[in-house]
Amino acid sequence: MTESQPLLAARRAGRRFGSQTALAPTDVEVRAGETLALVGPNGAGKSTLLALLAGALEPTSGRIERRDGVRTGWVPQRPAHYGRLSARENLELFARLEGESQPDAAASRLLDSFGLPDDGRASATLSVGNRQRLNLAIALLGGPEVLLLDEPTAALDPGQRRRLWERVEALREEGGAVVFATQNIDELEHHAERVAILQAGELVFDGTLAEYHGDSALDIFA
Repeated sequence: MTESQPLLAARRAGRRFGSQTALAPTDVEVRAGETLALVGPNGAGKSTLLALLAGALEPTSGRIERRDGVRTGWVPQRPAHYGRLSARENLELFARLEGESQPDAAASRLLDSFGLPDDGRASATLSVGNRQRLNLAIALLGGPEVLLLDEPTAALDPGQRRRLWERVEALREEGGAVVFATQNIDELEHHAERVAILQAGELVFDGTLAEYHGDSALDIFA
């Protein structure tokens, strides 16, 4: 792919589970320097689309395209780490998998940055907020150009939320991109440039925040 092409794209990508359609064939492009919010009711297909873009699920129709060399970091709603390992052990393991040259240093940096405990406790015993922060820390290993976040702030306190969005803004300013699912109108208003609405597995709108505001029929938060 060339620099004019998106960092990441779904091309008629869909996913079925048996006879159930979780996501109908969908076209979405993610370009450098933008922040895209996925909104819609529970079960609309937001998590499925994020998992397809992350490569955690294979599409049953269509395809996912990545620009050559582009890395993605994925933060699902559920813990994406090993519960028997400590926060440090998880970070060091995933750092090695991501090809970090100094896994121990990368782990130390992220433990400090996210305020995670470094006392050897199994991550399964951590608070919900700390488990979510560990998810976020793991997603940043390897220097991803695209962050895929599935309701990332649901378990975070206000200070942690602020620091997350500061990281998101820094990534975008460096030419990366962020796609995040949210049910929070404030996050949509303050952090999205584009909005994609999903309903019952169908993409029904993809446009700028201004275009979203220009059509009251699109307001899912009303």
